[in-house]
Amino acid sequence: QQKVVDSLAGQATGVKLDVTQEADWQQAVDTAVQNYGKLDILVNNAGIFPVEGLEETDLALWNRVIAINQTGVFLGMKYAVSAMRQAGGGSIINISSIAGLIGAGMATAYHGTKGAVRLLTKTAAIEYAKHRIRVNSVHPGGVDTMMLDVFNPEARQAAMQAHPLGRLATAQDIGYGVLYLASDESSFVTGTELIIDGGYTAQ
Repeated sequence: QQKVVDSLAGQATGVKLDVTQEADWQQAVDTAVQNYGKLDILVNNAGIFPVEGLEETDLALWNRVIAINQTGVFLGMKYAVSAMRQAGGGSIINISSIAGLIGAGMATAYHGTKGAVRLLTKTAAIEYAKHRIRVNSVHPGGVDTMMLDVFNPEARQAAMQAHPLGRLATAQDIGYGVLYLASDESSFVTGTELIIDGGYTAQ
């Protein structure tokens, strides 16, 4: 984290943030407002991807995935919207997944939480539209990051072939979608899903 902050030459501030902890969220939001005068963009991006199916998912794993993937999004929005109201508006981007749109017969807890993020996004968008706070979700397909290290080479190749464009997304592919939703170019976009999946869900 500190290497990233240092590489941005004073244009960023690093803070410790366990997304499951209210105090960490409060500190992160307060730090942003103190250092930059306001908070007008939030990207909820933390997540874990256990691949266990329904019967293999024990309660401890279920609760851990919910705490990070779902409760973390809830807490991020809860503490950001107050600062965004004071700023006169803002944009919240919640990273869901195509797993929040379709089933796959695996990764039970992941699917459950990503579906929840989709509807948390929609209801927050309605609640805070009057405050000019836009809330949208992004639904990536397979992305070439460490999250897919749970796949063996054969499963990884199959995942690539399952996308009509024939490859996995890069982090930059997703980042450009987030940038659009964070910017004024999307000023009339709220409560919706941006699917970035190489055609996966079009099949």
